[in-house]
Amino acid sequence: MTAVTDEDQGNSTTETGEPKEKEKEKEEARSKDGRWDDGLIARRAAAADPRGDSGTGHSRTDGGSTGSADPSDLTDPSDPSAPAGSPPDEDDVRPQVEAYGPSGGPLPTRLDALRELVGLSRARLDRDTLAEAGRVLDEAAARQRLSSRHTVVAIAGATGSGKSTLFNALAGTQISDTGLRRPTTSQPIACSWTDGAAGLLDRLAIPGRLRRRPHPGPAAFDEALQGLVLVDLPDHDSAATAHRDQVDRVLALVDAVIWVVDPEKYADAALHERYLRPLAGHAEVTFVVLNQIDRLPGEAADLVLDDLRRLLDEDGMALGEHGEPGATVMSLSALTGDGVPELREMVGRFVQDRTAATRRLSADVDAAAARLRPVYVAEGRPGLGERAREEFTDRLAEAVGAAAAGQAAEREWRRNAGRACGTPWLRLWRWYESRGLPGSLDRMGQALAPPEEESTARQRVEQAVRTVADDASAGLPAPWAQAVREAAFNGAKGLPEALDDLAAKAAAGGGSAKGSGGSGRFGTASGRGPATGVALGGRPAKPPRPKWWPAAVLAQVSMTLLQVFGGLWLLGQIVGVLEPGLVVPALIMLAGVVGGPLVEWSCAAAIRGPARRYGQDAERRLREAAAGCGRARVLDPVSAELARYREVRERYVAVTEFSTTGQ
Repeated sequence: MTAVTDEDQGNSTTETGEPKEKEKEKEEARSKDGRWDDGLIARRAAAADPRGDSGTGHSRTDGGSTGSADPSDLTDPSDPSAPAGSPPDEDDVRPQVEAYGPSGGPLPTRLDALRELVGLSRARLDRDTLAEAGRVLDEAAARQRLSSRHTVVAIAGATGSGKSTLFNALAGTQISDTGLRRPTTSQPIACSWTDGAAGLLDRLAIPGRLRRRPHPGPAAFDEALQGLVLVDLPDHDSAATAHRDQVDRVLALVDAVIWVVDPEKYADAALHERYLRPLAGHAEVTFVVLNQIDRLPGEAADLVLDDLRRLLDEDGMALGEHGEPGATVMSLSALTGDGVPELREMVGRFVQDRTAATRRLSADVDAAAARLRPVYVAEGRPGLGERAREEFTDRLAEAVGAAAAGQAAEREWRRNAGRACGTPWLRLWRWYESRGLPGSLDRMGQALAPPEEESTARQRVEQAVRTVADDASAGLPAPWAQAVREAAFNGAKGLPEALDDLAAKAAAGGGSAKGSGGSGRFGTASGRGPATGVALGGRPAKPPRPKWWPAAVLAQVSMTLLQVFGGLWLLGQIVGVLEPGLVVPALIMLAGVVGGPLVEWSCAAAIRGPARRYGQDAERRLREAAAGCGRARVLDPVSAELARYREVRERYVAVTEFSTTGQ
């Protein structure tokens, strides 16, 4: 029969008028209270009926704008047996739409964890990486605000697969156009079995003129299908790009999908690579139907169905066999009706379970988590262990010259003790040296640090920072490894200068260095010297003298007096003032001469232990100061980044903990 398509009404009409069957259906629709109830356009009588106003609270137009009521919203959803289009009871004040309430399942916890994960990661990951997770959160929030009593199921397929025929078979009436012209379906068409689905259809952007209700009959009154919203999609392999875009858009929003394949295109790469394989994690909300089995002779249908199962298994899609969760795979003929009742029964159980939306959102969360896995899951156990911290401290101590500072402090202790208990002649010589003779020790201590020493010290600090950054970021995902390195290198700015100040303070015994001018170990113009136990441009900081210093001084003075007394005695005998007798004065003088070095040698032996401990203490103080500086500037920022990563890693584990797809 040659027909002209009426887009506003969605019915086929002849040039001379309505067919008898269509006219009869409309007469039946008018028979009840004179209302127009064909499910294709708005009920004009409802606007004039006070009960219609109280039933919905707002009117609608054919435009199907957002916020307008679906024509089906006038039906009482609580009564599955009520005929389509019957108004609700005046005394029925129950809401027409039941939004999602708090769920006791794992989905709310996972969504909260994903939301926290995205919030914590915005400063470390780029927007494109988090885009899919953000979309899932937005869609989950939008779906949970809408009806939980409805399940939106899309029928998708390739050109000529018979999906529109199957759509009409499930609806029990001719809703979606079928024919030889391709593509036949150019826009999504929805059929809702019960009221309250307007918000869901608005979300799918399906205009009001393409929203239908099943024809009154067994399919419309099937209690198992109450709450079903069936959507017929354009061909996913259509030559029109707009059709494919609509398919992709709607598939991202529906609760479940029925893929219709035919014996010729069931192995089409476009279907498997673009849809079935990427949506393998959504197996629990997926039906794969092999249509047109009436074209296959004998056992060919079973062979094709087995091959289809094999392809789905290769795509990674779990098959719901033997009571296990997974995709439903079956064969039927929408044209002859063979297998359609079985599919209707499966869809009915699926709809009445009312978990399709939750399963879909859980699968979306799994897919988003799988995409984020490379940026959150590390190889091994990254972190900053004690060994790495100790090695970093050792390198900083080496760069700041802690060992050299300890040795210099030990030598200075010995030198200071030697001044107290040395012979007068040795002390006189040291005083003469301190007058500034070329080559004196003090002059050498005032020499500027060689440029090569400054460069080497800076290189050691940089090497220490690079090493600790590499150790801390080893095994981390790339974004977090980069964040750890940036924290280390940013903290290392100014570290050589800070270490130079520490070295100068340690060299000055904790006080400020004397003098002016000079260059530190790292080449900073601080007026302080390298970590050699002396302050550049000034006198060395004197360590405390030993407690036995007065006794040593008294002994040394006694030895000196013996030398002077013996020498004067001998001199008096030589000039004849005293009686000759060289033995006694010579012995006295010899005792003083020998006793002075002996006292000095004894003191040197006594100060060896305290001097070593003093040098070790100076090295320890400088080492701890360098470690504290490095910890505050480098290790603490690095540890903070690692703690942030561990926090987001815990959030990621919470997202994937109750995964339903194993992703």
